[in-house]
Amino acid sequence: MEMITSLSSLFFALPFIALLSIFFLRRNHPPSNPPALSILRGYPVVGNLPSFVRNHRRMVEWTSELLLASPTGTVSVAPLVLTADPAAVEHVAKSSFHNYPKIPSFVSAFHDFLGTGILNSDGEPWRVQRRTAELEFGTRPLRSSVLEIVNSEIACHLFPLLQFKDRKQELFDFQNVLGRFAFDVICRVVFGEDVRVLGEEKSELFYRAFDGAAAVSIDRSKQHFSALWKLKEWLDGASAKQLRESVRILHESIDRLLQLRKAKSNGFLSRFVDDETLSAAHVRDVLINFVIAGRDTVPTALTWFFWVLSSRPDVVEKIHDEIRSVRSSNANDDDEEGSGDKAFGLDELREMNYLHAAITETLRLHPPVPLTPRVSAVEDELPDGTPVGKGWMVIYNAHAMGRSERVWGPDCREFRPERWLDGAGGGRFRPASPFKYTAFHAGPRMCLGKEVAYVQMKAVAASVIEGFDVEVAEERGRFVLGMTMKMEGGLPVRVRERNPTAKIV
Repeated sequence: MEMITSLSSLFFALPFIALLSIFFLRRNHPPSNPPALSILRGYPVVGNLPSFVRNHRRMVEWTSELLLASPTGTVSVAPLVLTADPAAVEHVAKSSFHNYPKIPSFVSAFHDFLGTGILNSDGEPWRVQRRTAELEFGTRPLRSSVLEIVNSEIACHLFPLLQFKDRKQELFDFQNVLGRFAFDVICRVVFGEDVRVLGEEKSELFYRAFDGAAAVSIDRSKQHFSALWKLKEWLDGASAKQLRESVRILHESIDRLLQLRKAKSNGFLSRFVDDETLSAAHVRDVLINFVIAGRDTVPTALTWFFWVLSSRPDVVEKIHDEIRSVRSSNANDDDEEGSGDKAFGLDELREMNYLHAAITETLRLHPPVPLTPRVSAVEDELPDGTPVGKGWMVIYNAHAMGRSERVWGPDCREFRPERWLDGAGGGRFRPASPFKYTAFHAGPRMCLGKEVAYVQMKAVAASVIEGFDVEVAEERGRFVLGMTMKMEGGLPVRVRERNPTAKIV
């Protein structure tokens, strides 16, 4: 999740239709797995195509239904294998990692946008970037630096905006606000500059360019024949123009930010930026990938978090109790009552086990990246005996795993933060295997920014919950799948400040 998450699963596991186009253009050689195949009804000549067409607008939900109905948690329809089995995830993501690279057609479709950055690379280019980034991520200095930036953005921009909305009693899209907030944070982390798209919107073109490039790249990935895109480029079609213009804006904006950075102290990405062996284009690709990783998943997760809380006042009250307890235990002589007018520190956030569990439970049920696709380099076999042919696609479905009784027990569909805590009455957070809880991926591509992401999510969640009552004003809950699993139509809310005299410092 993410701050900088490796998302190396091509975390934009795109609307499934991209995979289907490839699937139906290949000869169908059914594997010897009748129990899984029996879930899909086949027809003469067209096979299972009608089922896919009928469900093309709800691929995540539909494939989840198939997997949850499967006795093994795996469905195989050659040359496609879907799974929600933790053993299969461990096999693909770790045990046989080198046999399951990214899908080449997706890498090609995103090349203009992401270039050779960590999200869009495999093999040695990926390993080099991974090793370099590992030297920085997960360290306390980086977490402290990120938290300082997050707290500054909360105090200077997010809270003033929420206070304004409270005074005006305005309805606003919290998903949009959280997205802009996350963009400001990641740009300060990466470039050391406050681009201010929350409130002032002074870098609106830069912000929108990411959306434009992503949208066209997603559509491009759905076209099985690369010649179709070449034709659009040759004809200078609207989508080709949009991608070209969006990428131009991204490159020019990043070049300007890098020039500003040279006059300042080194940032945490200096290992990339100051490496004279790397071309300017490659450095730019690296930075775009880090920004996109920090821009989408954190606000998506927080949107679903606040949506869930809107129907769970009991969870909100438990978070309030925990915040009051942490404030009280960390109060000093100058702040005897542990008032909420000070930003949270790393140690305070670490003590918030219930909040950590509530965020984690949100990610279990609403993973920002629900589908992770891979392609098999050679013939293989999953732990349950499912055959995988050379060139077949294997996709694990995190959305289905979170709703699987086989994985999480009979209360799997309940939002219950306590499942993550030691002891019936609460206690310390107890993590689960990354192969059953895949929000941060697993194996060699385990998310580098997991801890940083939690710092950001907990700081925002704790600050907002302590400072405001958030009321979801319209029924929501459906999602739209793009770079991440965002809430369809946004999250319209009203806020009410709980302590108008307090000021975060």
